[in-house]
Amino acid sequence: MDRHKIPRTKEMEFGGVLGAACLLILLPATVFVLLLTCGTEQASLLNFPLPLPTLRSLWNPQDFVLVLAWVALQALLYMLPLGKVTEGTVLRDKSRLTYRINGIHAMWITALLVGVSMAAGLRLSYVYDHLLQLAFSASVLAFGLSILLYLKALIAPGTALAPGGNSGNPIYDFFIGHELNPRIGTFDLKFFCELRPGLLGWALINMGMLVKETELRGNPSLAMILVNAFQLLYVVDAFWNEEAILTTMDIVHEGFGFMLAFGDLAWVPFLYSLQSYFLVTHPQKLSLPIAGGIILLNGLGYSVFRSANSQKNTFRRNPADPKVAGLKTIPTATGRRLLVSGWWGFVRHPNYLGDLVMAFAWSLPCGISHILPYFYVLYFTLLLIHREARDEHQCLRKYGLAWQEYCRRVPYRIFPYLY
Repeated sequence: MDRHKIPRTKEMEFGGVLGAACLLILLPATVFVLLLTCGTEQASLLNFPLPLPTLRSLWNPQDFVLVLAWVALQALLYMLPLGKVTEGTVLRDKSRLTYRINGIHAMWITALLVGVSMAAGLRLSYVYDHLLQLAFSASVLAFGLSILLYLKALIAPGTALAPGGNSGNPIYDFFIGHELNPRIGTFDLKFFCELRPGLLGWALINMGMLVKETELRGNPSLAMILVNAFQLLYVVDAFWNEEAILTTMDIVHEGFGFMLAFGDLAWVPFLYSLQSYFLVTHPQKLSLPIAGGIILLNGLGYSVFRSANSQKNTFRRNPADPKVAGLKTIPTATGRRLLVSGWWGFVRHPNYLGDLVMAFAWSLPCGISHILPYFYVLYFTLLLIHREARDEHQCLRKYGLAWQEYCRRVPYRIFPYLY
């Protein structure tokens, strides 16, 4: 198909070109502002530490090599002939890409390698000591990868372009992602980055914080253990259900550009671990009853998140599956049906609701005297509300009257009786 016949992106998001240009600066700046602030005694944005670190102090070739080695290790594990091969959703040209689902194998192999390395003398607390330098290296890598992705997209066939990243403006398309599923041979760059380096990196950074706290105080606190356990459960769940991400908005709709590359390689591992970083310098004592309540809250959020996602993914894969065959549905003009009972009859995005309950539980071990550890839940609330609005827009355009009927029958978007 000729490139000129591909429809240009008419509706720009994130404030269009100006918004994309600003976010190219604001996203990395947010990472470093929060990390710098979190490392201070006050941990308050009202007492921002000055002067700012110099680029020379942030750039450490050894740390950049470590980040590259981490990504290379995950890439090697991604290519191992383990797990099953499955097909993704139907693309614009009616073809389907194949994906090897072996993330859970990569996770266990990584855990084994880290365990052996620690037994051999690896100081995992190095992650805490060099967190800013590692974050800077990951940011540099994300920018470099984004440039290569955009250049690759310029020579990609027209059918490979992302519907939302074909505006014709290089800044906007660079940010959003110009190509939908960039690959080198059978190596899918977006699918690889979606989970592998970032989520496992997040778990590794958390573990580094736990080791650092142990070095400082003799043993890890209950608060640190809870944060590590809650977030590790989330990471393990993501890899156990890796195949499910093939039907998510990131894989199906989003191009692979700076937005996802920076998010996967820098934002997720270094900001999602903010609670454990905070606890190293701001220890918290939790009573057993309070800890029990937080565990119950996280369990509630996880059960909603996992059961809602499993219900959706089972229905998408096989609507006749006995687990979902009895659920009520609404037919659409596309031939697909919309779930209107079970979790998806409770609110329109029950998985988002579960996600947010878990996010709140992850922050509670950090106490209530500082707002900084609650950045994740505040940011995630705004992110999911924005994503929900994008979902609504796309579903209305795709399903028309059927979606309007679904909204009538399920009036609440994320929070029952509130929103």
